[in-house]
Amino acid sequence: MNHTLDRSASAFTRRQLMAGGAALAANGLLPKGAFAAEAHRFDHGHFDVTVFSDGFLTLPAEVLLPDATTEERLPILKRLGGDAAGAPVQVNIPLIRAGDELILVDIGSGTSFQDSAGKFAGNLRAAGVDPDAITKVVFTHAHPDHSGATLGPDGRLLYPNADYVVSAAEWEFWTDRDFEKSQPEALHGFARGARRDLLAVRDRLRLVKPGDEVVPGMTVLDTPGHTPGHISLHLDGGDGLIVTGDAATSNVIFFEHPDWHFGFDTQAETALATRKALIDEAANKKTKLLGYHWAYPGVGFAERKGAAYRFVPA
Repeated sequence: MNHTLDRSASAFTRRQLMAGGAALAANGLLPKGAFAAEAHRFDHGHFDVTVFSDGFLTLPAEVLLPDATTEERLPILKRLGGDAAGAPVQVNIPLIRAGDELILVDIGSGTSFQDSAGKFAGNLRAAGVDPDAITKVVFTHAHPDHSGATLGPDGRLLYPNADYVVSAAEWEFWTDRDFEKSQPEALHGFARGARRDLLAVRDRLRLVKPGDEVVPGMTVLDTPGHTPGHISLHLDGGDGLIVTGDAATSNVIFFEHPDWHFGFDTQAETALATRKALIDEAANKKTKLLGYHWAYPGVGFAERKGAAYRFVPA
């Protein structure tokens, strides 16, 4: 299968995204609460869930809203706390306790991406959680804002006692020896970061497929498109809880405009179909959702609103 970036984002490299975040900070445009240290805790079934902030990332308008008209873009970007050039998206990382297991779903970017992010490890320690106590890390996918904090500045694992989980399809995509020949240049920097992170934990990495359980009651969901091996997690209890990474990157844009693409989806049409199906099913079943880049803490429900949806915080 030929995996290509959506045409609107192909010009944006990882280096340009990092520079964009630095420029926003220099101009004093950081949104309030960007460095939230508070934690949001709730129980779900036999799981104890605490959401921590990793800070935020700034994404260009062309990436967030490639299908929007010029007139449509600015009001949405302002609602997100941005301007005509782009807007911040939050980074919400859940710590899930299940019996003796302490599970992280993604771990943030550390020092591997924009300076406005990488706050998670400090917030975790501030809450009294020892990184050595983490037993599992699940990667929804291997983009730098999700797996970039695998290694610390000293080259050592930040969560040295954890086992790591990623989908087999995600592993195969990023570690393909012919990646640079078959994929667009805009992805090459991301591939180098993904290989750095995945290979660093190769000896403790479990490759999973949809339907596998991470722990009892926590099931892998197939949510491809943003990357070919992107996964989400379903947690049993009540009407269920779905923890998703970038299957839906904004709780504003993609709930209110379910037919719009996202510029950093590797397989644009697959990602669009996945996103619509995920939100629609969550609305039908009243399933609770936890979104990685949604307004902090990213926990809520999808409700139908005409031909689209709205996000209702829990």
